[in-house]
Amino acid sequence: MKNMIILINKEKSYTSRDVVNKVGKLLNTKKVGHTGTLDPLATGVLVITVGKYTKLNDALTSTYKEYIAEFKLGILTDTLDITGNVLSEEKVMIEEEKIKDVLKHFNTSYLQEVPIYSAVKINGRKLYDYARNNEEVLLPKKMVDIKTLELLAINDDVIKVRCLVSKGTYIRSLIRDIGVYLNTNATMVSLIRTKQGIFDIKDSYTLKDVEDNNFSYKTIRDCLDVEVIENYGDIEKVRNGCKIEYKSNKEYLLFIEKTKEIALYKRDEDIYRMYIKLED
Repeated sequence: MKNMIILINKEKSYTSRDVVNKVGKLLNTKKVGHTGTLDPLATGVLVITVGKYTKLNDALTSTYKEYIAEFKLGILTDTLDITGNVLSEEKVMIEEEKIKDVLKHFNTSYLQEVPIYSAVKINGRKLYDYARNNEEVLLPKKMVDIKTLELLAINDDVIKVRCLVSKGTYIRSLIRDIGVYLNTNATMVSLIRTKQGIFDIKDSYTLKDVEDNNFSYKTIRDCLDVEVIENYGDIEKVRNGCKIEYKSNKEYLLFIEKTKEIALYKRDEDIYRMYIKLED
């Protein structure tokens, strides 16, 4: 099995784990992972890692992600998206200029409360476990950065926006907070992840493409700031995971022997240490 990175355009209703399991079956391997969860309601870019590249997940996790989101005004659900139980509903119409002003207000860094229907752990338990058992829990907050928040369309009480946000931002929570600022409720009705760092939806494939073997994959060299070193003089030192003194302006060194990837090293101050062993 080749080590590879595949960009999947996740379909609606699939969990990220569903996609991982499906890719694993299609490629006949259990060594499959992903670098950023998408809720079942969401579609778009899901970065899948295969083989030894599953150990790259942390390195490939991007700082910023871009989404196209739609939300409906006047409605609140327990999950903060349209798949949840409706807690409150009213008809709301808000002027375009007021919506634009509120979006400008949130185009900043702020302390965001994590939704209770999430996998964040409190006291060793995932928050959605508390929610399903109707148990009260103090929801954590974390600083998020909303780099871009742009109004794309208004259709009656449904608002469409494009947002570029920092890792860990919950779009459901951002939409809830926008609603609060508008003195109403707001619930997400659709979400497309169009970019995850350097990865773009236009370069992604469907699960059907993978099934039909109609896809291409990426390698470390396509995705990381890496210097490739071929036929290194002391390759056994690399194979044994010894630290390497090497002058480079790159964060990573990729050691190759006769086109075969041997190991990926990462800079640690003035030296490089093995990050992942890539050969069997």
